[in-house]
Amino acid sequence: MIPFSDDNPVRITAFVNWLLIGLCVAVFLVELVQGGANGAWLQSLGFMPAMVLHGKGVQALIPAYPAWLTIFTSMFLHGGFLHLGGNMLYLWVFGNNIEEAMGHGRYLLFYLLSGIAAALTMVLITPFSLFPMVGASGAISGVLGAYVLLYPRARVRVIVPLGIIPFPLRVGAMWVVGFWFVLQLGGALFSDTGQPGTAWWAHLGGFAAGAVMTPFLKSSHVSLFGDVRRGPWD
Repeated sequence: MIPFSDDNPVRITAFVNWLLIGLCVAVFLVELVQGGANGAWLQSLGFMPAMVLHGKGVQALIPAYPAWLTIFTSMFLHGGFLHLGGNMLYLWVFGNNIEEAMGHGRYLLFYLLSGIAAALTMVLITPFSLFPMVGASGAISGVLGAYVLLYPRARVRVIVPLGIIPFPLRVGAMWVVGFWFVLQLGGALFSDTGQPGTAWWAHLGGFAAGAVMTPFLKSSHVSLFGDVRRGPWD
């Protein structure tokens, strides 16, 4: 189930959301120049729980920076085109509404705090890991947690791949996010945290943090579980 738009238009210019997308794309282009997913760029700026907790790991690219900064740098790194494309698609579909609901400054704070929570979740789950965690997924998971609280009845246009045939549907945001959540939970429960791979627990941590923060960071005129403005196709 791949979302590509929703029926919840915004009245503002979501420039923070666009800035985040632009930064991720720009950093990915630098990654390609630096050697891609296997280069020193990811090894140096990706988040490794053991490096932050115990001072272990190699910082070959920029030796002088403190390890905890990788919590932030890792949010803008991606391991490949599909990783980047999937994350930016989710951020583009859902992020602008959350920026409107919170305001530009609070949305940026919310996004960064969700990413921090995702990284700290991996510290809790895999404190001795030296596998670099990269990607905006943890922060975007927080965006999904906020969206399902604020706009559960929004309709989302998705593509469901049926073999080689992409089948378009319009379904409720609750179902889209619920399907996503079940995938993350299943991945977390059945993955081997001692091996490199998708940071499923980070997604769950970011989602939980986003859901918890939303009531405190949303604007006062925005209601939880509210209705949505209809788009031009309704």
